[in-house]
Amino acid sequence: MAAADHLEVPRGHGLFMHHGIDLGDGTVVHYLEGKQILRSSVEEFSLGEPLKIVPHADADPIGVTLRRAMGRLGEERYNLLLNNCEHFAVWCKTGCHRSSQVEKALGYGQMLLEQGLNINQELNISHGLKELKNGLKKLEQKRQQLSEQTFADQLQAVETLKSQLQDLLRGKPQA
Repeated sequence: MAAADHLEVPRGHGLFMHHGIDLGDGTVVHYLEGKQILRSSVEEFSLGEPLKIVPHADADPIGVTLRRAMGRLGEERYNLLLNNCEHFAVWCKTGCHRSSQVEKALGYGQMLLEQGLNINQELNISHGLKELKNGLKKLEQKRQQLSEQTFADQLQAVETLKSQLQDLLRGKPQA
């Protein structure tokens, strides 16, 4: 392992991966699950699980990666879908805000919805599923827009999207 490596380690009995950036001094900067970005020893980060280096063909220079990682220490804006440990590590390495784990989960969700639509058409739920599918498309479009924005703009967009989702869940109409 070397400075600025993107590290991943299994969590949740291998159901998902935890990500961080190696600082090259025996410490890793990472989003502590659900809390904040902090600096931990490699041992604390890995919890005894095997570490893997995640390759990035489009990685930025080491200095850029390390500055990005250190610049967000203490941040408390964790969001499982929009700003998790993988989003952080990929952004540090490439400047793109992405999580393949979230993308896969959304893909599985869409597949299940489509299968449910085929099985349950006579139950008159196709309209609701179509709206949900459109919502997933909009979420993917928003994710792509976020990946093209600066980090400050991404954080503002995440807050706006969070507010919109909360309004939808409360049944408030969108403007």
